Amino acid sequence: MKKYFAQLRPLERRFAVGVLVVLFLVLNWVFIWPHFSDWGNLKARRKIAHDKLQLYQTAIAQTDTYQKQVNSLQSQGEFVAPEDQAINMKQTITLQANACGVGIVNYSGSIVHSNQFFMEQVQNITAIADDKQLVDFLYKLGSGASMTRVIDLVLQPDSPRQHLNANIRLVASYQKNATATNLKPATAKAK
Repeated sequence: MKKYFAQLRPLERRFAVGVLVVLFLVLNWVFIWPHFSDWGNLKARRKIAHDKLQLYQTAIAQTDTYQKQVNSLQSQGEFVAPEDQAINMKQTITLQANACGVGIVNYSGSIVHSNQFFMEQVQNITAIADDKQLVDFLYKLGSGASMTRVIDLVLQPDSPRQHLNANIRLVASYQKNATATNLKPATAKAK
């Protein structure tokens, strides 16, 4: 290359150097300059990954606390056998309705949903009551260890406008997997 460059006249050398400089700049513009922001993107991705790692390590460090909370919550509830869950839910609803003076007009068939921890019984009922009785009924259903809650409520006045007709969808959550501590209270109550 030096031999070829030495044979050129001064003007040709200048032109050759100019062409090489322009070629160098064009190649840099096409292949190098678009990647100048890669270092900043890499730093941002590294920071996000580091923050996520810190979050995961914090959660892992609290595993014992979470396990204690799970055990505490599992021991609070009463285990009800899967075949008795629908009956238990109807009994709970009937007892609370009678205690509050709410008249249950209709029970529709119950539906069962399941997830990793709970079996959920969904029950639709039609009730008639005045507003105070209905509020007391719903409040007492939600309190205590029954794990029953309202997921849908439709209210309409009856014909003489003295009571409320309520279409209520209730759901009760029951533990799916029984532990040894949960079985003891249920068998003691059954005896």
